[in-house]
Amino acid sequence: MPRHIGIVGCSAEGAALCYRTVCLEGEALLGPYNHPEVSLHTYPLAAYMQHIARGAWPGVGALMLASARALAAAGADFLICPDNTIHQALPFVRAASPLPWLHIAEVVAAEARRRGLRCIGITGTRYLTESDVYPEKLSAAGLEFVRPELAEREEINRIIFEELVRGILTPAAVATFHQVFSRLKVAGCDAVVLGCTEIPLLMNDANSPLPTLDSTRLLARAALLRATAV
Repeated sequence: MPRHIGIVGCSAEGAALCYRTVCLEGEALLGPYNHPEVSLHTYPLAAYMQHIARGAWPGVGALMLASARALAAAGADFLICPDNTIHQALPFVRAASPLPWLHIAEVVAAEARRRGLRCIGITGTRYLTESDVYPEKLSAAGLEFVRPELAEREEINRIIFEELVRGILTPAAVATFHQVFSRLKVAGCDAVVLGCTEIPLLMNDANSPLPTLDSTRLLARAALLRATAV
């Protein structure tokens, strides 16, 4: 039997995209209409934001750990979190976690190496792009990285929290991301990580000036492989 996947959600749109990817792509491994058992637990985004806004990552970790315990009680075998930003709190969680985790940035870095990429642009919330979540994992994989400029980080952060987490997708937002990705290309990047789980709702290889690393779907696919490994 495939292993039971537990999803620790944060924002609704990102968690939903991850869940749908697991379910829809599961049949390629398991046959028509089939996928591993999946459980999703999430606290309101507001509960997370009250800690994130203050940089109180142990508080974020406490919420993640509570979700981990709920998913363990539901029978999950391992955990994924399709929210890049709150991975900053994972070091406060792992030692006390009842279940093992897949790390989203490790999954992305492994895919970048598999594809022979060299330098990755990091996009996502301001909290993520200013953190060590991706730099640490990319560097460990022998990859270089470039962060967006400060004004770009602020505008992307605004789009994420005012639009994307609410499922609002606009041509103006696409144009903003296209402009940022184009500058990252000029800066030497040969790919860009869609490091907010909602960015793949807006950007993809078809409308991006750089090849994309879709963190949400890559994590879901890694979970499928873990769940179905012999």
